Amino acid sequence: MSDLVPVAHDSLPYRFRTEASDGCPISGLIWHRDEPGRARKLVVVIPATSVSCAFYSRFAEYLFSNGYDVATFDYRGIGLSRPKHLRGFRADWVDWGAMDVEAVLAHLGTMYPGVDISIVAHSIGGLTMGMAPSAAKVRRIVTVAAQYAYWRDYHPDHRLAMLLRWHVAMPVLTALCGYFPGKRLGWLEDTPAGIVWDWTRMGPDFENSLRKNSYVGIEREGDLLRARLARVTAPILAISFEDDPFGTKIAIERLLRYFTASVRVRRRISPGDIGESAIGHFGFFQKRFAARLWPIALEFLNGGNDTPDK
Repeated sequence: MSDLVPVAHDSLPYRFRTEASDGCPISGLIWHRDEPGRARKLVVVIPATSVSCAFYSRFAEYLFSNGYDVATFDYRGIGLSRPKHLRGFRADWVDWGAMDVEAVLAHLGTMYPGVDISIVAHSIGGLTMGMAPSAAKVRRIVTVAAQYAYWRDYHPDHRLAMLLRWHVAMPVLTALCGYFPGKRLGWLEDTPAGIVWDWTRMGPDFENSLRKNSYVGIEREGDLLRARLARVTAPILAISFEDDPFGTKIAIERLLRYFTASVRVRRRISPGDIGESAIGHFGFFQKRFAARLWPIALEFLNGGNDTPDK
């Protein structure tokens, strides 16, 4: 494909670029086989809040080695999709889902005509992917620690520290800098202010928290977004972890309840189940879990383990 640019000379991954409906450039990485006529399978990895798409490279390589072409990307304002200046740059979670995820799914649909697309969505990616109209066409979905950071869902043992970090320190620094300087702190990628405000103000129902005073014609935008999640029909495997302070059981269920048209399969894993002391919110994508956790996602993507929960 002539519009793909190798990140390193003559090696994978390639870098791709597309544009959202408002003209904002969105860039990502793709592991693609240049084999015309080969039956293709495609997985799109949708990132967590302010996590660089490069973080998912090892997992992408694993899926690629198992027969999938794989793409991941950075939301507007993050990593490869970051503008020169973030101060004053406008972006929120709805932009990330309804425009950025949608732009990537549409672009890949053009690159891979007639090929079924599956999704692996991490953390907020489980929400943003549902906001994209094209999510209604995907084949299968694996979510990993997917929730939308409502503070009352944080694990009780960690809630105070998380409130101080994410709901006090983060918004204060954002107000001072005009964006969140997460990279300097080693917390996250640098993040647009609008994302921070969405995170810190999130209530129990996302449709009543995000753009709650915004209307499209006579309909509330939140209601339109909620309806999009309800139109997703792909079976969902929701993987979560007992030691994840974000992804508690109630937090996972709070998001899953919106996908009413999907068969939802839950897999909750304790670190002790796989002989580890910790997994947490980000551990799944670390290479050390390749043999013990990644096959769970692969099996589901391949069509297995989709018996609905009772």
